[in-house]
Amino acid sequence: MRWQGQELNAPPVQGDDSRTGCGTASRATPPDTDAPGTAATASALPLPAVPGTTDPLIPLQGLVRSVRTPDFAGVTFHEVLAKSVLNKVGGGSNMPFEWTVNPYRGCSHACVYCFARKTHTYLDMDSGADFDSQLVVKVNAAEVLRRELARPAWQHHHVAMGTNTDPYQRAEGRYKLMPGIIRALADSGTPFSILTKGTLLARDIPLLKEASAQTEIGMGISLALVDPELAKRAEPGTPTPRARLELISRLRDAGLPCSVMAMPILPWLTDGDESLDALFSALAAAGATGVTAGALHLRPGAREWYLEFLARHYPELSGKYARLYGKGTYASKEYRDWLAGRIRFFKAKYGFTGGARFLRPAGETVPGAGRPDAAPAVSQEALF
Repeated sequence: MRWQGQELNAPPVQGDDSRTGCGTASRATPPDTDAPGTAATASALPLPAVPGTTDPLIPLQGLVRSVRTPDFAGVTFHEVLAKSVLNKVGGGSNMPFEWTVNPYRGCSHACVYCFARKTHTYLDMDSGADFDSQLVVKVNAAEVLRRELARPAWQHHHVAMGTNTDPYQRAEGRYKLMPGIIRALADSGTPFSILTKGTLLARDIPLLKEASAQTEIGMGISLALVDPELAKRAEPGTPTPRARLELISRLRDAGLPCSVMAMPILPWLTDGDESLDALFSALAAAGATGVTAGALHLRPGAREWYLEFLARHYPELSGKYARLYGKGTYASKEYRDWLAGRIRFFKAKYGFTGGARFLRPAGETVPGAGRPDAAPAVSQEALF
């Protein structure tokens, strides 16, 4: 049996200097994902085995210990000492940033559609339940980052957080890594942005206000579902939509910018005019400074998990999704064009003239809400 709050039987792995997410150099992590990196072996640390534990050894480089605690039922934390936390985005990426920091891998928000699920397979874990419950924590992230930012070669590029897994998931309440990371970035004059579903961000609003006086910062909240019942099913570990809307308002009241990533829009679940109107109306009322919205992507790893969710809760939609996505990642171009038109209409209706922008100067207000005459609705069922 496992003893709550104690270390599991997970001694450190003798790692090499390759930046892989698991114990063998042959399983290299792709360049646009963030790996814990390696560290000097932690064999000097006390790592007592728990009697009766049958957990497999997790081959994570830099592993210090694996822990369970009563406050996080069903979740195992794998604490690692990272060699590097600044992660260079691959050259083929179309993201508007070149560097990321991800203090955690895996995410207890458990969003069924999360595109990052496949990255857990680079750790020899699965992209479903393991992604939700086997969390890698870079316990020395702030100290390592401060050293990296102090290097003469650092060019103070924009650093994005929340691009792979959420830096303000519930684990942040236990490990409190983000304050040190924010201070390191601000003290070095490095511009940064944060994208999150986590209302734990509110804890750091005073710190973020201080940081905004030292460097440019961008804040983004991920919110595409405002139906609380659907949110419980599709993103069961996240704060409620209402709580995230209140967080947007708190950030705006503090003089900080706050864009919204309203992604993914779920075909036949949140893409109707009533759903889109409710979403953009709520975002405008909360004070969001910009919105980017788009259709669900079914990337490998996320695809299998999402389609299982669909078959369990909305079996009548399984055939429609099969026709809409085929065997690919993206919905058909016809559908994407149709959805883009509806999104443009509702953005204009509620005064959102641009997309979600990061590194927007703090204090910028939301543009006045323009309310054009209703555009003729196009029936989705007629198209798809």
